[in-house]
Amino acid sequence: MNTSSAKGSRRRMATPVKVTIVTGALLIVAVLAAIIYAAVTRPAPVTPSDATGEGGALSVTRENSHVLDNVGDDAPTLVEFLDFECEACGAFYPVVEQIREAYDGKINYVFRYFPIPSHFNSMNAAIAVEAASQQGRVEDMYNKLFQTQTEWAEQQVSQADVFRGFAQELGLDMAKYDAAVADPATKTRVEFDFNEGRSLGVNSTPTFFLDGEKLELTKLTDLTDALDRAIAG
Repeated sequence: MNTSSAKGSRRRMATPVKVTIVTGALLIVAVLAAIIYAAVTRPAPVTPSDATGEGGALSVTRENSHVLDNVGDDAPTLVEFLDFECEACGAFYPVVEQIREAYDGKINYVFRYFPIPSHFNSMNAAIAVEAASQQGRVEDMYNKLFQTQTEWAEQQVSQADVFRGFAQELGLDMAKYDAAVADPATKTRVEFDFNEGRSLGVNSTPTFFLDGEKLELTKLTDLTDALDRAIAG
């Protein structure tokens, strides 16, 4: 795994604050029960060489995976397959950020692309993030898209120009950004994550894996409990 961007320092969250986050997030989970499932409607053939790692085992992370928090190989690794246009992912985004703060220095956090075909601009959004990653600004664009999701999501026309505007706001080299967006290899990189997600059983977003094991979440405490066990173990 390669660290895609350096994050600022985060102080450990006090237990009462963490409890408040978890309690509030439970309401989010309940509300999202009806929308968190987003069926993938097109086939995604995956060859064994694409879907497997050393020894033929399915890989949850790759050398090109975007690592936003990197503690080291000895720490638990939380991987999220996400769609930047997904309403559930947008609702989980602040919760995930709070979890990253609460577990700062204790876990690795990785995200992988899973643009659901029924979301008109999910691929465009992922391509924008991947283009930004080529300039070392993956986390900035990741944050920007989730923070503005309600402004551009659910549109049935391309929002590529909106994403380009975000790139300008972030001060990216626009010639390099435009070249990356136009390069078929950038879309192929996004599809690589999508295909591997399918091979791993991902069919909705967000989907989380902890140390290679897919988490089945019925409430947010299932996630934090799993993290606590992994750290203790």
